[in-house]
Amino acid sequence: MAKLRRNDQHPGPLRAALTRGPAPGGTEPPPGAGTSWLVTTPRGDARIDLDRPDHEAGTLLVLGHGAGGDVTAPDLLAVRDAALAAGVTVARITQPYRVAGRRAPAPASHLDEAWSAAVTALRALPSLSAHTLVLGGRSSGARVACRTAPQLGAAGVIALAFPEHPPGKPDRSRGAELRTGVPTLVVNGETDPFGAPEPGPGIDLRLVPGDHSLKRSPDQVASEAMTWIRNRGLA
Repeated sequence: MAKLRRNDQHPGPLRAALTRGPAPGGTEPPPGAGTSWLVTTPRGDARIDLDRPDHEAGTLLVLGHGAGGDVTAPDLLAVRDAALAAGVTVARITQPYRVAGRRAPAPASHLDEAWSAAVTALRALPSLSAHTLVLGGRSSGARVACRTAPQLGAAGVIALAFPEHPPGKPDRSRGAELRTGVPTLVVNGETDPFGAPEPGPGIDLRLVPGDHSLKRSPDQVASEAMTWIRNRGLA
């Protein structure tokens, strides 16, 4: 299968720059649409950026962004690049509130609903329907991936900068979101003010230099993610 052009840019308003994507029936992205398109969700239009390697290993990794960020965060791009080099197909999903130009995140239930609809649209594409699904993301996107992994049939979750608790409030743990029964890798910064969860059955934890942004060590983040994927036979 031909390698699709990669696109890391978000020029101008996203809606104006993108093409309406695959229909619910599961047709492939329209010719000339490049790697990016909009997909309708119950919470508005989400954006999908799809990157495919020259030779596919049969795994689809879907990544989500942080609350006020986007899918060009350094750790997400580093994981994307490492995954492509290993033959893993990568999709990055931009939530509807960010497509609409807002920075304040939607409620968790809305995030989960939009994400699930976008992932389902991806899985409806004939060329991706048989791929093994791995979900992931950073910060808020990691939480969304964890919460939706069981119902979406994911074989694993990669949670980057998982916000274990609000800064200064360690008693408000979000660790229960990781206990899904789906194998999960957490990669957090050693000085992250949001803390780090405790490892446990089905939850692996890796700490790397840096804070919540993971900007100090994106290559190490990607290495940890790909080692975990390879160890699970997914690349």
